[in-house]
Amino acid sequence: MNQSSGDAATRGRGERPAYPISSVDNALRLLGIFKKQQRVRVSDAAVMLGVSVSTAHRLLAMLQFHDFVMQETGSRSYVAGPALLDIGLAVVRSMDIRTLALPVLAEFANRLGETLHLVRLEGAKARYIVSAEGANALRVADRTGRVVPAHTSATGRALLAELSEKEFKRLLPELIALNEGDAFDEQALRDELDRTRERGYAFNVGGDDGIASMAAVIRDADGRALAAISISGPVARIQHGNRAVLVRHLHAAAAKLEDTLHS
Repeated sequence: MNQSSGDAATRGRGERPAYPISSVDNALRLLGIFKKQQRVRVSDAAVMLGVSVSTAHRLLAMLQFHDFVMQETGSRSYVAGPALLDIGLAVVRSMDIRTLALPVLAEFANRLGETLHLVRLEGAKARYIVSAEGANALRVADRTGRVVPAHTSATGRALLAELSEKEFKRLLPELIALNEGDAFDEQALRDELDRTRERGYAFNVGGDDGIASMAAVIRDADGRALAAISISGPVARIQHGNRAVLVRHLHAAAAKLEDTLHS
């Protein structure tokens, strides 16, 4: 295989080192494949790297040992592991996503008096990346850093609604496990995700905390779901207030944040 052309998508723009280490080069090129594909099989990695299947298997085994990739249960495919996700989050923090997203969240939090959150999907969990609190006396607190089961939050449901059927089925065992023994109603969740797709946003009312949230997806330059933005506040204001106005503001905030992140 001609590596000079095949590596373009997975290699940086710097000049090739005078004394390259092939094993390191292959491992880094293999990690680069996960930027383009969510799942990689050993045979696919071998073809893409131009190496033998046994070499591709050893590379993936070493990456799995260091938690950069993990093998899906009941599947021969590998997906990004927690170490790779942690590095990605660290990079996001180092480029100061607050500088990019917080002004947009703060603008709409000030305008609406409610709290806005930016959330990313991590497997079957939703992680709050950054928040901006509204000025209302009774409001939702900053949840930055908090991790919750994705199906229990509006932002998580907005992101789950973006998954293909195959991806959703792969997450089901983890979603059920995160329910901590409580009854898990798969059909009810599927129905809610269908409603989310139909109306263009997710809606959730908390259990006994009297909090309601609505969320919409933020997409990257290729149209893929990158994160979700939500507006949260007391049920009386979010669910029973002027919901249509809040939805318009939610989509406006999402669009402005997309423009900010893409620029």
